[in-house]
Amino acid sequence: QVQLVESGGGLVQAGGSLRLSCAASGSIFSINVMGWYRQAPGKQRNLVATITGGDSTVYADSVKGRFTISRDNAKNTVYLQMNSLKPEDTAVYYCYAVVTTTTAWGHPQFQYWGQGTLVTVSE
Repeated sequence: QVQLVESGGGLVQAGGSLRLSCAASGSIFSINVMGWYRQAPGKQRNLVATITGGDSTVYADSVKGRFTISRDNAKNTVYLQMNSLKPEDTAVYYCYAVVTTTTAWGHPQFQYWGQGTLVTVSE
């Protein structure tokens, strides 16, 4: 079993910055992809950014140039630096990981989600 624990959400004024962190722990053999999704009230969950083990990144168009995703493979941790925040960035942000696990019968791969952290951007 693998757990993802997020931190760093909160309330910030428009134009401000926040940094989210997500640490993975448990029966980890390797982590293939880590990333962030967000879900605003009454809307579906959407991709924000992802990063591979080789540091290839993908960003949603709405956050390009403002958000930066990075990871520390030694700590199994992914970060999301969010700058120039806008009210429309208000959402619950979920950490996501595709993990190759270690079990008695091999190395199956699973997707995991964190519990979510709320980011609120005021006018």
